[in-house]
Amino acid sequence: MKLGFISDLHLSENMPSVTEGFFNFLKNASHELSHLYILGDLFEAWIGDDDNSKLATNVMQSINNASQNGLEVFFIHGNRDFLCDQEFAKKSNLKILPDPFFMNFFDLKIALSHGDDFCTNDLKYIEFKKEVRSKQWQDKFLEKSLDERLKIASNMRDVSEAFSNDKDINIMDVTSKAIDQFFEEHHIDLLIHGHTHRPKIHQSDTGTRVVLGDWHKTGWCFFLDDQQQDLREFKL
Repeated sequence: MKLGFISDLHLSENMPSVTEGFFNFLKNASHELSHLYILGDLFEAWIGDDDNSKLATNVMQSINNASQNGLEVFFIHGNRDFLCDQEFAKKSNLKILPDPFFMNFFDLKIALSHGDDFCTNDLKYIEFKKEVRSKQWQDKFLEKSLDERLKIASNMRDVSEAFSNDKDINIMDVTSKAIDQFFEEHHIDLLIHGHTHRPKIHQSDTGTRVVLGDWHKTGWCFFLDDQQQDLREFKL
């Protein structure tokens, strides 16, 4: 049994090389891995399960193909694709997990998360997340046409980038306090998350924290089996 963990691919029509790299990764993963966990921001934006774009269709079909070949695929929402719902899960043949998700693997107690909830100093983002994750906001958004939703999503990306450029880079990272409290509260050995785009394995007295990298010119995956833990970067 070998597990793989990825996040922050930000798939879009503007980055076809990343999408093609993901498809190649899935083909290899269906032979190398037993389980694949996608920890959010698979897409740069997801405007609803009725998205019939070529990108959405091809991504769901590729995940489904890997699943049909024996790979069990799981998904946790990110801040870019929180609208992925049951139709997306059905077409992709994957299972959507809550954030955080807890699991045991041999003698390890593991927690999986997208990671944004640990960025407790990013107050503007916390307010934004509270708004867009509300049922009222989502219902209103999904009532709009696909074209309207695309325009709103594009505008939200522009605003997000503008906010990010104005912020101290450390504000957008996790806080030590939030991480320490999470380890102590849940008594875990290993936390795996993405979101911050700062790939690294952190060792501390409380346990091990693996931060997954974002996909651009290279991809990142954390591999875990009963013999080793390996955070690996590879060319796309």
